[in-house]
Amino acid sequence: MPTVAAARSLASQPFQLRPFEGRLGAEIEGIAVSAIDDATFPAVYDAFLAHQLLLFRDQDLPPGDQVAFARRFGQVQVHVMNQYHAGAHPELYTLSNVGPDGRPNGKHPDRGTLAWHTDGSWQRHTTKATMLYAEVIPSCGGGTGFADMYSAFEAMPTDEQERLAKLHAIHNLDFSRNRRHGDEPMTDAQRKAAPPVEQPVVRTHPETGRKAMYLGDHAERIVGMGYDEGRAFIDGLNERIIAVCRTYFHDWRPRDLMVWDNRCLLHKAGTYDLANEPRVIRRCTVLGDTPS
Repeated sequence: MPTVAAARSLASQPFQLRPFEGRLGAEIEGIAVSAIDDATFPAVYDAFLAHQLLLFRDQDLPPGDQVAFARRFGQVQVHVMNQYHAGAHPELYTLSNVGPDGRPNGKHPDRGTLAWHTDGSWQRHTTKATMLYAEVIPSCGGGTGFADMYSAFEAMPTDEQERLAKLHAIHNLDFSRNRRHGDEPMTDAQRKAAPPVEQPVVRTHPETGRKAMYLGDHAERIVGMGYDEGRAFIDGLNERIIAVCRTYFHDWRPRDLMVWDNRCLLHKAGTYDLANEPRVIRRCTVLGDTPS
C-alpha cells in the first residue's frame, strides 16, 4: 500500500489511479504517457512501487517514445538476444508471430515467455522493470499473467522462510533458452555475454525493503545441492509459490501499455492461435541492481 507521503503525492496529480480487484496492479487513467513530465513522474513511480504493475490504456506510443518513457525508470537494457531487436531501436525487444508477408507464420517468437519467469534474473545486475506495448492483439488468448512474489514469500511458514533465505540458485539464460527453444539455441557470442549467475532464492526489494521469492524459469540449479535434486527442488518450489501467491491475468487490448516491477513479480504469456491470429508486442526492459 502507498505511504502517507505517496498517497498525498498521488492525490495531487492530474490522473486517477484505479487499483485492480485483488489489489495486485492498478490502472492509471486520465493521462497520456507523453504528458508525464518531471513533475508528474514521481507520483507514477510511487504507484509503481505500491501496486507492482501499472496499466495505461489507449496510448499512442511510437517506438522512440516507449524507449524515452522507459528511461524515466532507469538505464534501458539492450538485450543479448539481438535477433529480437527492433530496427532503429535496439532497446526494444519485438515479440511477433507475423512473417515478412504480413501474415501469421505459426511460429511462437519466444516459447520461454510461456513459463513463469522474471526478466533478466540471468544477469548479475538484474532488471528493475519491464514495459510491454501492444501493437496487434489476437481476438482470443495471448494475455499475460502476473504473480506476486511478496505474497508468495509471506505465505511460507516462518521456519521455511528462514531456510529459503539461506539458499542461492544459479540462473542461466542458456539453460532456459535450450529448455524452451532448443531448435534455436543461443550463439557462442550470446552465451559468452550472458554467463550463469548466482542469485538469492529470497531477495530484499531495494526500495520497499520487503522480501520476495526470486526464482522462475531461468533458475537452473541450487548451490550446494546435486543437479537433479536441485532441479526437482526448483520445479516444486516454482509450482508452490504460484499456488499460494496473488495473481492477475491481463487480457490485452491494442495500444495498452503495461509496466511492472521485476523485483517482486513473475509473469508469463498465454497461448493463442499462432497460425491464424497475429500478435505483436514491443518490450522494453530497465536495468536494476544486484539482488541481496
